[in-house]
Amino acid sequence: MVTWPILSVTTFLPVLGALLIYLSRGDDEIAQRNSRWIALWTTIVVFAISLIMVWRFDASSTAFQFVEKTPWLGQAINYHMGVDGISLPFVILTTALMPFCILASWKSITVRVREYMMAFLVLETLMIGTFSALDLVLFYLFFEGGLIPMFLIIGVWGGPRRVYASFKFFLYTLLGSVLMLLAIMALYWNAGTTDIPTLMKTAVPRGLQTWAWLAFFASFAVKMPMWPVHTWLPDAHVEAPTAGSVILAAILLKMGGYGFLRFSLPMFPLASHDFAPLVFSLSAIAIVYTSLVALMQEDIKKLIAYSSVAHMGFVTMGIFAGTTQGIAGGIFQMISHGIVSGALFLCVGVVYDRLHTREIAAYGGLVNRMPIYALVFLVFTMANVGLPGTSGFVGEFLTLLGTFKVSVATATAATLGVILSAGYALWLYRKVVFGVLDKPQLAGIKDMTFREGLILFPLVFLTILFGIYPKPVLDMSAASVQQIVDNYARAVTAVKAAAVLQ
Repeated sequence: MVTWPILSVTTFLPVLGALLIYLSRGDDEIAQRNSRWIALWTTIVVFAISLIMVWRFDASSTAFQFVEKTPWLGQAINYHMGVDGISLPFVILTTALMPFCILASWKSITVRVREYMMAFLVLETLMIGTFSALDLVLFYLFFEGGLIPMFLIIGVWGGPRRVYASFKFFLYTLLGSVLMLLAIMALYWNAGTTDIPTLMKTAVPRGLQTWAWLAFFASFAVKMPMWPVHTWLPDAHVEAPTAGSVILAAILLKMGGYGFLRFSLPMFPLASHDFAPLVFSLSAIAIVYTSLVALMQEDIKKLIAYSSVAHMGFVTMGIFAGTTQGIAGGIFQMISHGIVSGALFLCVGVVYDRLHTREIAAYGGLVNRMPIYALVFLVFTMANVGLPGTSGFVGEFLTLLGTFKVSVATATAATLGVILSAGYALWLYRKVVFGVLDKPQLAGIKDMTFREGLILFPLVFLTILFGIYPKPVLDMSAASVQQIVDNYARAVTAVKAAAVLQ
């Protein structure tokens, strides 16, 4: 057993790194160099510590592990932290991607570098805290707190329309979360506690389940985002700096799916069953509609952003199928999408740093000058399509398999989305990489640097590894997934039995 507070250290060590950057002295050039190195080493150390949790984690147990609990606000609200097979994969995904984000910003961010690195480190703390909090109030503070550094990252270091995009992102997500706060208050009045493990074992009245489910759904649906509250995402992605887009796609979107897994299914199983057809409909529309919209895009980032909405449709579809394959596939799809979509935005950043444009029409024939880049980009494009042998296939296949048992129509519509994803992803690759190298601005373009290879090659390795051998991710969450499925099935069966008796 780990006797030291490893989860708190993992969560709050980035804040210490941000404080060191703030206290660092020197002229602008030295301060910028120091802030980059402090941020990089902080994120590497945090990732290394988080791996200790993986090593010590008991995947066969459904209990929360590395638990820390101490009184915080009065007698009702505690500082309560812990992880299980649902949350630990997202903690590891967060800590693993942060060093890549710092490296990706090494040369591209040249103004207010200290503040930029501090914002990313604070954001890391808030993201890890969101996945680790075991008290509803603590979860809400971490969940909402993440809006502030992301708002600044987009609004200060973003593109020409950064202010509009940052305010749209902030207002959309904040509005949905206000409803969640009301639901948290209602749950406290009902159970007398905001402790998540306690609430998971408490029978919530049927009427309260319905309203609380809708309130939580409003928050998590915007965060994912689901159709039709997805319109903030393309603007935020287009205007955000490269590393901001990576974190937005890879981590922040996953908070919505994590919320469904942590709260909606375990706490409100009857409402989740009642509203499953609604979620299926919205998911199917998102998969097909946003895939069609992606086909019409002229901006590379915007195309990838719309593809993210489609891929998140598979996640919500799988989760609310309530089957073992569906939920396990939803979790795997989120981890895979975090790696693949983050890598795709990093690939966009590579060519954007050279030409300073994201217009698809500005590129063509890159394979002639950037063969290594073309190969790397191909791997992530194939994973985005869901090619067997890549991590993208495993998640999509499992969610389709789990959903097919519950709703054949939804699974069929989602399969159409798989075909459309091949259309827009391969079209993008052909326009950017193949063709004649006849544009003057591309004549002297150089292939990937050592730093860029250091960022992208590990992600290539993970994409192929999890495509061939998904067992580590699936095993880590298997016991917790089975517990969710069993509790969900038990609650639904009890209600159906009571209805038959009446």
